[in-house]
Amino acid sequence: MSKLYYEDFAVGRIDELGSVTVTAEEIVEFAREFDPQPFHIDEKAAEGTRYGGLIASGWHTCGIAMRLIAEGLLARSAALGAPGVEECRWLVPVRPGDTLSVRGVVLDMWPSRSKPMGFVRRRYEVRNQKGDLVCTLTGPGMFARRPAEAA
Repeated sequence: MSKLYYEDFAVGRIDELGSVTVTAEEIVEFAREFDPQPFHIDEKAAEGTRYGGLIASGWHTCGIAMRLIAEGLLARSAALGAPGVEECRWLVPVRPGDTLSVRGVVLDMWPSRSKPMGFVRRRYEVRNQKGDLVCTLTGPGMFARRPAEAA
């Protein structure tokens, strides 16, 4: 497959970006280092919280989404990074054994006025195996314009 450039995207384009199953060990390992709250690091303590059991940190969910975005889209594109995330929402807790899938939808796009690149604003949706929307991420990514020799 050829590399994806800015010109290959269009408003409404949908990319399915893969899936991964989350384990209790991964949830605890991530949280111990980056988000050590009881409902992320201790199964017994988590049972007594409003969540009724161990859940993944929202930041862990975002990290999983980023991995799937990188492997499913960015690795095969002329990606140049991103200026940030406009919005992140954690909607449903991610639990051990959940299989998360990510899809990206192009919301809008615009070319840079000064550089050979363009911005592609996408909404990424993270869903569990039941189809529940667990997380959304919205923001622009930067992609190189197609060079004349690649046209």
